[in-house]
Amino acid sequence: MFEKLTPRMEKIIRMSQQIAREYDQEHVGTEHLLLAILREGSSLGAEILQDSGVDMAKTKAAIDRFMQASMEDTWVFGRLPGTPHFRNVMATAIEEARQLESKYVCAEHLLLALAREEGSVASTALAELGLRAGAIRASISKRMTGNSPETCGVDDED
Repeated sequence: MFEKLTPRMEKIIRMSQQIAREYDQEHVGTEHLLLAILREGSSLGAEILQDSGVDMAKTKAAIDRFMQASMEDTWVFGRLPGTPHFRNVMATAIEEARQLESKYVCAEHLLLALAREEGSVASTALAELGLRAGAIRASISKRMTGNSPETCGVDDED
């Protein structure tokens, strides 16, 4: 799949695939990745969301609204739904890990990439929930102070 993902990140990606199936969708979108971070619940990305008052119920409600609106727009204008931003988000997460001098791509890098992916369901939901890339980056930096950015909590993962 992608190089240097932590076991937790691999689990999040598998969970996002399951969530997409729960939505009866044939692709994994940014919204599924965001919900998977919350469902997994033990990553720094999940902690940042939870500390910001973002929980599964609020996030799912926001995502469901945006997905419904997107489907209505598609029907009205006769367009097929766009391809998910999944590959862009993964590439951005890898770049964020590099910039933060991490040897691994972790959930916090994924969360930051989701917030940065303009036009995606996840970035729109995060913005509605009050989380923007700058605030997420600041929270990551604050939490990483005194911790080694290169391990990304790999030693604690199952």
